[in-house]
Parts: sequence; structure tokens; C-alpha cells
Amino acid sequence: MRILRWSALTLAVLILGAAGAGYFYYQHLNGNLKKEELDLGDSKLGKPEPNADGQTPLNILLVGSDGRNSAENVKLGGAKQDADRKPLADVQMLVHVSADRSNMSVVSIPRDTRVTIPRCTDPHDGTVYPKTEGAINQSLQHGGPGCTVATWKELTGIYIDHFIMIDFSGVVSMADAIGGVPVCVNNNVYSHDRWGHGSGLKLTKGTHNVKGVQALQWLRTRYGFEDNTDIGRAKAQHMYMTSMIRQLKSGTKLSDPGKLMDLAEAATKAVTVDHGLGSPRKLYDLGNDLKRVPTKRTTMITMPWEYGDGEKYVLPKPGDAEQTFSLLRNDISLDGKDKKKPDATPKPTAPKDQLPVMVQNGTASTVLGPASGRASEITSELVRLGYAKATANSLLISQADTTVLYPSEAEQGDALAVAKALKLPKSAARSSKSVQDVTVVVGNDWRQGTTYPKAAADSGDSDKTPESADALNGEEKGCMKVNPGYTF
Repeated sequence: MRILRWSALTLAVLILGAAGAGYFYYQHLNGNLKKEELDLGDSKLGKPEPNADGQTPLNILLVGSDGRNSAENVKLGGAKQDADRKPLADVQMLVHVSADRSNMSVVSIPRDTRVTIPRCTDPHDGTVYPKTEGAINQSLQHGGPGCTVATWKELTGIYIDHFIMIDFSGVVSMADAIGGVPVCVNNNVYSHDRWGHGSGLKLTKGTHNVKGVQALQWLRTRYGFEDNTDIGRAKAQHMYMTSMIRQLKSGTKLSDPGKLMDLAEAATKAVTVDHGLGSPRKLYDLGNDLKRVPTKRTTMITMPWEYGDGEKYVLPKPGDAEQTFSLLRNDISLDGKDKKKPDATPKPTAPKDQLPVMVQNGTASTVLGPASGRASEITSELVRLGYAKATANSLLISQADTTVLYPSEAEQGDALAVAKALKLPKSAARSSKSVQDVTVVVGNDWRQGTTYPKAAADSGDSDKTPESADALNGEEKGCMKVNPGYTF
């Protein structure tokens, strides 16, 4: 009995010691994380409504900073003259994870895309940066990553839940912790020339496991791949990311405790996140969410674009860019493999003159400004169409697409009938647990008149990713094409 008592006491001490060590290690990881405000703009864009199963999509903005804010970053990034310059967001990717976690879409945007950067307030010193037109990578200089988030929301109409930002040294440490990522080139490549252009990447033809500085060089290479542009660089970044995902899912990094600790240490030191992701536990939960997505349902694209005047900058390609953003707003996968919904249309539950319909103005855009009176205008139109119980809600919100929300499957037929009466696409009818009656939210795609714009209606029914997006599937293995001027 005495031996048993001592054994029990020893076990208890060991358990308490391990628990204490675990607590202190967790706090250590927590202290590694750098945190910033999520959104520095004035957008009233709301989180998407849950689907019928109570699920919502997840949108995360990945930002790669070119900051030279440390000796290590100056050494890795070069350009010592930029050491005191505010960093630019030279890599930006929006990760959209579907509400049911069945698929993931990643959209890159060229760093010199000319956009509207909204009014942002620096949370550290209170500096107010007025609304301006400029390259999207400059948004980071307007108070931090929260202004880059605000800029994406204004450009795309997509609600963003979180951001993760990483700098040069963070890429190197993460690549080392992962153990390298396989990449391939179709010819020898040396990203360097006599004018000083190039990342320094030097690889022979074939597949290589890049890590550390070499991984950073791969991700930064512009002069060396294809046409020496940001577009070629984005494709190389997509190849790296899909390869990294396959590497993590097939390897032992997430099951070996020692390697997992190394990865946790590197990750928490490497990234800056919003406060909503500001703990190791929250990052771990996010990782579990992402792990549920099959690699074959991961799609990476570059925002459809076109050159502006003099080819000094690029612009979102009319039609194609908005179509891409619309797919994400409506939680439609970019791989075109969503399960098709049945064509049968449920019947309305009540005659239209007896159906209560609420109408709300969703045009509270910070760039364009609200379109006043929209709820009243569309309410009057619905009354004219026979919906005698239509009423206007005075609460102003912001939403990109016009929608017809219904509280339960029983009212789906009513919502579809309202959508048809207003000549909206069927996809405008959506389930929502936040409404009690059929509710029309008039979005920023319908800012004037009582006739829904046909172009918007056409794009709303399309579920195809534009060919100009240059989609890459998560299981697709390929080799980057080398520019003949940068081979050896």
C-alpha cells in the first residue's frame, strides 16, 4: 500500500509538472505571435449569412511584406536604401474556404494593380490616410495590414475574417521548419542579369527540394520565369503552395511531436495575425479547418487583369474579375465541381398579396457612398408587382450582391417567386437564420432604377471560372517555364 501511495504521488507530481510545462510553453508560443487590427477602414460589409446547415465560408487574406525592418530582412531582401521605408504588400492572396469545407479557392492579385485604397486610420498613432487611387501593394503603408484588408473588401465585396502576414525572414524559417518544398523548372534558371534584376535563384533543370533562402528566392523570382512579370511570379507561388500542401498532408510533420513543435515555434515567430487569430489555439483550429479540404478540391488562380495606360500598371479585367469575385461571394467553387442542386422549384406558401416581404438597402459602400432611398424604391416596385405587404427597413447595410433571404426551406418557394418577379437570378434566393420573413437586400450591384441590370443577372447564374484566371488544381504537378534570357 505504501508503494502504491508513493507511485500515485509520483504520478500526480509528473502530471502536474507536465501540465505546468505545457502551460508555459503555450504562453511562450502565444508571446511569439504579433497581432494587429483586422480592418482599418470604414466598411459596413457584413459577414455572410449561414447556409441552411448553419455553416459560413471562411476568408483569409495572406500578405507577404517586403519590409526591411531588421538586419536579417535587409540581408535577405537587399535594397539597403529601403531599410527605413514602410513595407509594401508585394504578395497578396485571398484564401476562400467553402462553408461546408469541401473546397478551397485561392486568388492572387498582381502587386501593382491600380485600385481605390479606402480611408484608413493607423491604430498606433491615429494618422488618418485619406481615400486614394494607387497600387494595391501601397495599402500596407496606410496603417498596416488592416488597410490591405479594407482595400480587398472594397475591391471585391467579400467579407474577410482574418489575415496572416509574413516577411522575408518568416518565409525562410517556415521553409526550413517544413523541411523543404519540391519545385520544378523546365530548364536551368539563374535569376540574375547585368542590370541587377533577379532574386538570385539558381537551379538546374528538373525537380528540387527548396528551403531556407532558396525558397524565398523561388517565391520572389520575377526575372527568370516565363514573361518576367508578376503574373509568372504568382504562378510560381501557386506551384509552391500546392506542393507545400501536398508535402504537409503526406509527411510526418503534423504527427511527429518534435517536428510539430519546431513547426509551431517557427510559425508563431514568422507571422503577424489579426486579434481573432491571436493565439496558438486559434491557429491550430484554423489548421484543422483547412486540413479538412481535399487537395484535389483546392484551386489557385490569379485575378483576371488587363494592362492600364502604357502598361505601367494593371487593372481588374472588366467582367472576368467581377465574375471571379461573385463566385467567391456566393460560395461557388472555382473548380466547377460543386454538387448540382435539383432543378425542381418549390411552390410559394402564400398568395403574393398576402406574403410579408421586407426590403433593406444594402448599398452602404464607403467608396461609392450609399444610394439613398433604394429600400423604398424597390418596396414600391414590389407593391406594383402585387406584393401588397412589402415594407421597407430603414437600417442601412453593405452588401455586394442583391439577395432574397428566406428563414427556412418552407419559404424557399416564396423567395424564388420574389426573385423571379424582380428578374433576379435564382442564385439570389438564399437561406438565412437571421430573418423572420422573406427579405430583399438591395446590393451595390443594383444602385439605381427598378430593373435589375441584365449583365449582373447573367453573371449571377454562371458558375464557371473565367479562363483568364489561369486556374491551377491542388494536385497538379508541373514545371515552371524558364525565360530563355535567364538560363545557363
